[in-house]
Amino acid sequence: MNRPGARDPERRLVLRARRAVTLQLTGAIALVIALAGGLVYAVTGAGQNEAARRELAAATRGADVGHPPPCVWLSEVRAGAVRRSPGAPAALPAVSVRAADGGARVARARAGGHLYLVRTERRGDATVQAAMDLRYQTAERRRLLRTLVATELAGLLAALLVGRILAQRAIAPLGEALARQRRFVADASHELRTPLARLHTRAELVERRLRRGADPGAVTEEMDRLVAGTRQLGEVVDDLLVSAQLRGPRRTSAVDLAALAEELAAAEHVRARSLGVTIEVTRNGPGVVRGAETALRRVISALLDNALGNTGAGGHIWVTLASGPSRTVELTVSDDGAGLDPRDAERLFARSVGRGHGLGLALAREVVTGHGGTITADGRPGAGAAFTVRIPASPGPARPAARARGYSASPNP
Repeated sequence: MNRPGARDPERRLVLRARRAVTLQLTGAIALVIALAGGLVYAVTGAGQNEAARRELAAATRGADVGHPPPCVWLSEVRAGAVRRSPGAPAALPAVSVRAADGGARVARARAGGHLYLVRTERRGDATVQAAMDLRYQTAERRRLLRTLVATELAGLLAALLVGRILAQRAIAPLGEALARQRRFVADASHELRTPLARLHTRAELVERRLRRGADPGAVTEEMDRLVAGTRQLGEVVDDLLVSAQLRGPRRTSAVDLAALAEELAAAEHVRARSLGVTIEVTRNGPGVVRGAETALRRVISALLDNALGNTGAGGHIWVTLASGPSRTVELTVSDDGAGLDPRDAERLFARSVGRGHGLGLALAREVVTGHGGTITADGRPGAGAAFTVRIPASPGPARPAARARGYSASPNP
């Protein structure tokens, strides 16, 4: 069972990556909004200044002092006498009314507590000055600035939300890859444990026989099984890589489940004998299905391993092949061991299940489901358990029925 803390480093890695991507996206979007706002503010200010200069130029060149354009005050100095537009502030003209001959002077000036943009130039024998109060432009720019700041804040919040969504989608493949890696490691460690233990036990048996002076020819069969076991171990690794989608699709063929069951019962013979357990395989009908032989071998191996782990000395394990309903092949692995609570039957196939049944049953269900079949569990506490696999039968010639092969426990040689 995966402990909660086991996923913490990976979870922290995903969260850090998500936060980093969120901040980067948010910063990028906020920067774009800020640049756009700054550009709008600068263009608006430049436009206001240019418009004010044009208005002042038009006023000084042709407007009547008594009838100035809107928002403009005119002052005219002729022979030392000053004439102002009606209602013009007394502080005007704001700067010296002297202007360069044939030229004009534009400047900002403060008069009477207000800031003006003034243009002064000669017009005939008089000097004319046009002044525009800049407080209205300043107030307009302040309103624009407040609007831009509010837009930036709203955009920042929107960018944060959008960045979080985009980051979650962008980081999802990373989380999936880490989950797949963790799942592959868990599957591989579990699936390799049983065949490795089986090979180790058989190798120890061969070693003991050879040390006792047994004829090498007498252990030839065991050596052949060792070689076959190593080949099957490689096939398990290949199938695990396929199931992790690291390679191509599984190769399928007609698979005789009864033959597989007999083969695996023989492979477990040494371990079963050391535990004092009898394994018996019985065929009561055709057992040919269409599927991946290595994957189906893993299913039967997991069911046998589960049965051996829950059956005490003197116990029995029965593997039965029969024709199931709706053109299926039914494989049942039953024992007279510790049994199970029927209410926990479905929970046994969950990956989170703890010691006693382990990851093997979850992997077995995944393989069986992938073959279009089902797997169920039944039993009673203290009265044994039975696991039944049903897989669609493969069309083909019928196999001999009612053939049985048993393996009985006996003292180790």
